[in-house]
Amino acid sequence: MESVEYLTGQFLLAMPGIGDPRFERSVIAICAHDEKGALGIGIGATVAGLGFHDLLEQFEIEPGETPDAPVHFGGPVEPRRGFVLHTLDWGGQDTIDVAGRWALSGTIDVLRAIAAGTGPSRWLVAIGYAGWGEGQLDEEMTRHGWFSTPADTGLIYDVTAAGRWEGGFAAAGIDPRLLANSTGTA
Repeated sequence: MESVEYLTGQFLLAMPGIGDPRFERSVIAICAHDEKGALGIGIGATVAGLGFHDLLEQFEIEPGETPDAPVHFGGPVEPRRGFVLHTLDWGGQDTIDVAGRWALSGTIDVLRAIAAGTGPSRWLVAIGYAGWGEGQLDEEMTRHGWFSTPADTGLIYDVTAAGRWEGGFAAAGIDPRLLANSTGTA
């Protein structure tokens, strides 16, 4: 049986010509990947017209001094479900540590903590997620489509959504303008 490298705590960058318009220029922070499947949060695009304060209002949470921030398109699965990627300095009832690099929370307690000023020091909010069933991501990684790179949390917190795709490739020493839209066959 072939050995599989699990990608938890890494970024997946969509290669040009991935073949699925939902993932063009995607940057996905992989939060879980094991023999049962994978889950990632898209951090490369935002949802037009939706900000963090809008989400807080939907839950009747006062934003306090919290700045309004864009809400990211986390992925096409469960687009009404929210997630927060954040620093490891806060934990709530469902928070998971992602390979010691960042944390993932998906319940309202993280929103309340951020609004109250008692939450994580750095955070990113997303709606939806990218999910893969058993062996699906492993199989996709053998074809043209995804490029994995070690995660630098600076890409999550210090780069705008629009700059993350190019920034991810640049961090790996790759100029994405030189990438081909397809692979050849021998």
